[in-house]
Amino acid sequence: MQIREIEEKDNQTIERIIKRSLESFHLNIPGTAYFDPQLSSLAQFYKEQSHAKYWVAVNEQNEVVGGVGIAPFGQEPGICELQKLYIIPEAQGRGLSKDLMKVALDFAKEHYTHCYLETLKTLQTANLLYIKLGFQQLESPLEGSEHNATDAWFIKDLTFLA
Repeated sequence: MQIREIEEKDNQTIERIIKRSLESFHLNIPGTAYFDPQLSSLAQFYKEQSHAKYWVAVNEQNEVVGGVGIAPFGQEPGICELQKLYIIPEAQGRGLSKDLMKVALDFAKEHYTHCYLETLKTLQTANLLYIKLGFQQLESPLEGSEHNATDAWFIKDLTFLA
């Protein structure tokens, strides 16, 4: 697997991966990434923001199999958000989420002091990975959250990231 920055040619594929993943958990509902207005143009969306990037994982056949993004969180200085970590089922269970998160967090620590993420309690495997990677669960979302369907929130202090 190779991890690289998203390109415009990847937009449709990663949108399809995100939507299918959410559909598989019956999370194709308002208040989730499913309805994010920028979902069909992630390459452009992340390029237009400062200190933001989206990476895709590409298999040996040069097919996009997943991705993850980092972007500023609301108006909070020093806080970024880990966004849109999704991987196709066929590529899961091989450590790819961890690899993608490492790339994203390495980038984040260059620009931010904390990394925030929003998810759902039903995504237990993902939540266990976040905890394993040093994220602390919060009781409620940070002010400025846009995904009101989420019910699990995490934050990581990047100043201790090795």
